[in-house]
Amino acid sequence: MIRNAIALTIASATGSVADVSFLGLPLDCVLGETCVIATYPDIDPSPDRSDYRCGLKTHDGHSGTDFALVSFDQMDEGVRVIAAAAGRVEAIRNTRPDQPYIPGTDLKGQECGNAVRLNHDNGYQSVYCHMKLGSVRVTPGQRVVQGQVLGEVGLSGLTTFPHLHLTITQGADIVDPFAPEQSNACSEPFEALWQQSPSYNEAGLFSAGVTDAVPDLEDVQSGSARRNLLLRSDALVLYAHGFHGDRDDRIELALTGPDGIVFEHTARLQQDQTEMMRAYGRRAPSDGWPKGRYHGTAKLIRGDTILAIVHTDVIVD
Repeated sequence: MIRNAIALTIASATGSVADVSFLGLPLDCVLGETCVIATYPDIDPSPDRSDYRCGLKTHDGHSGTDFALVSFDQMDEGVRVIAAAAGRVEAIRNTRPDQPYIPGTDLKGQECGNAVRLNHDNGYQSVYCHMKLGSVRVTPGQRVVQGQVLGEVGLSGLTTFPHLHLTITQGADIVDPFAPEQSNACSEPFEALWQQSPSYNEAGLFSAGVTDAVPDLEDVQSGSARRNLLLRSDALVLYAHGFHGDRDDRIELALTGPDGIVFEHTARLQQDQTEMMRAYGRRAPSDGWPKGRYHGTAKLIRGDTILAIVHTDVIVD
């Protein structure tokens, strides 16, 4: 992240909630249609995790809110990142390439990728991460108004899918904009920093992965089912692992490869499920799979609303 932003430790806000909620949506999209909130801040200081509703939609130590695009094509076309509130630009970065993070790559304090940090007059700061290379439109010292375009959503820094990571801070503390006074977490009503707080749904997807056979649930839960490299595979199977699904929810699975679409499949839940796993695959053609990178996408959909989306990649050699 931007210097002095990535180094912040997870902590509860020590100040009081602002008298007036001041944050707007930080990107130009429609939640549930063209973007989703993939991850919330983790309010649990222990190695466990909890979002502000005591749900599962976070990761241990996650410092911000992830607004994920529903496709890579959207990123290519351009989705605008906008100032969630008026403020002054403190710092920017606009030099990182747009590419999925490769484990082991040393980003050396640049996990946030291309980014903008704003200082707001009420004592809060906002940091906008993973922006598209060359898209940042503001400069340090510049004043911006709420809704002003800062740049575009990208794939820079420590990420494998196009999204905007928004972190809110107050001095040295990271603040959850959904429940800034964390003592009130998990019990309504919530005093939020949002002018119109985005709706919450407990359903989501833990993960997705590609392997060469339909995996056991235990292997999916442990993460051992996922493959980063497949050699001479007889089949390609994409799976998704989710939670709190309702009857008639849909899990859409799509796998693309060097030659385009490998398959698309929709699985509909037949009953409410606290935990669910769905998988679909294809056998290899007679001459084998084309070598190269394959990308899998899984979406959890309820009615016309996209609740969650996860991505995964595998190399076939």
